[in-house]
Amino acid sequence: MTTTALPDALPAPDLARRDSTGRLVAATWHSAGSRPAGTGRARWLVAVDGSACALRAAAIAARLAALAPHAEVDLVHVEPWLSLEAAETELVQRGWTAMAPARELLEAAALHWRLHALMGSDAATEIVGLAHTLGSCGIAIGSQGLTAAESLFMGSVAYKILHLARGPTLVVR
Repeated sequence: MTTTALPDALPAPDLARRDSTGRLVAATWHSAGSRPAGTGRARWLVAVDGSACALRAAAIAARLAALAPHAEVDLVHVEPWLSLEAAETELVQRGWTAMAPARELLEAAALHWRLHALMGSDAATEIVGLAHTLGSCGIAIGSQGLTAAESLFMGSVAYKILHLARGPTLVVR
């Protein structure tokens, strides 16, 4: 069955990675015409959690990517650890759903994209690690605008990425 036969059907990932127990820990989809990392194209990595802030970050990264010839945008969504059984369906479903508005934005801008759904206990570490692996020219992330006290108690992925990232990081409110 193809995604054209069922427009709302979830497409199978182009790549999948499993841990030593066989649990699905990463899934990646590619747009038509996208190229693997390290092919000389400028790549922005955008952290997406389904929020309006993340969508604004994707829009700005799309505008920046459009300035470079043949640039692409990677979207990443990180889920907390799931059980072996839940990972098979939930990681892919949650990742695809959270990234759908940003993916549609990139398609409207005629930009090539890759979607990465990852599972990990620390979203910031996963995002920065992926940016390094892909050779991203920068990371864009939305900020919920937490106060200092809220960030202290709840944690802030954007704040942690700012401290861990080795390259340019764009925080969008």
